[in-house]
Amino acid sequence: MSALTYGDVFLKLETLQPTFSFKIRGALNAVLAITEQADRPSALVTASAGNHGQALAYAARAAGLPLTVYVPSTAPRNKQEAIQRMGAALIACADYDEAESRAKQYGARGSAVFISPYSHPDVIAGAGTIALEMLEQEPELDTILVPVGGGGLVSGVAVAGSGSRAEVVGVEVQASCPFRESLAAGRIVQIDVGPTIADGLSGNLDPETITFDIVRRLGTRMTIVDDTLLRAAIAGVLVEERLVVEAAGAAGVAAVLADAGPLRGHRTAVVLSGANIDRDVLASVISPPTR
Repeated sequence: MSALTYGDVFLKLETLQPTFSFKIRGALNAVLAITEQADRPSALVTASAGNHGQALAYAARAAGLPLTVYVPSTAPRNKQEAIQRMGAALIACADYDEAESRAKQYGARGSAVFISPYSHPDVIAGAGTIALEMLEQEPELDTILVPVGGGGLVSGVAVAGSGSRAEVVGVEVQASCPFRESLAAGRIVQIDVGPTIADGLSGNLDPETITFDIVRRLGTRMTIVDDTLLRAAIAGVLVEERLVVEAAGAAGVAAVLADAGPLRGHRTAVVLSGANIDRDVLASVISPPTR
């Protein structure tokens, strides 16, 4: 990628975290903050496409708190199994939008505290530590490419990087780009979500999310990639860097492959946000079907 951009491209390896995604940062930060409160909750609940559920299950188990995770039934089996292995209760829903709605309703009943996978100050702050680390190591970064689903990661990185020279660019997937459509409309809008291998980036925004205003206020730009580019990115990282990355985590790499021109001569950081790829997707990338 450095050769493609005639510059320097750095990879931020959140794929090597304890639960193999950046989500552990926000989950641990949120649970730590909750356990320090005088009115410590008796249980937690969340919605997740997989990675946040794993991370929160890890944090909840460490804190001794029971957790219920609502997931879309299409979430990769390996992610669902990992959540259950960590002791959380798993409830499958038709899609992510239903999972989020039901989890919020469960939390509203008062039997558990709902921790959003993206629209939560402590979750966003935890994600922002990624930018602090990158800029400490490479203070002259020009561009930071960040995968965008609900916007927790890009919000945290944008806030933490706002005092630097780096432009934070969010990367959405073509089948699900609620930020692009909402920013164009000037308000949060609901979109028709299509099928994509980037399960971690799929779904509508919570109408009450705090991430939209953060992204809009900081002027964070969005770019779009498709599944073909994501497959090329997964394969490229595997072959060239000997690293496994899931489709959502490879969005920044896909953006470089899509259009390296604007990055020419830049010092660019790409956040590899997760490695929990579905085994069937990985197999299809490594050995695509012959025609």
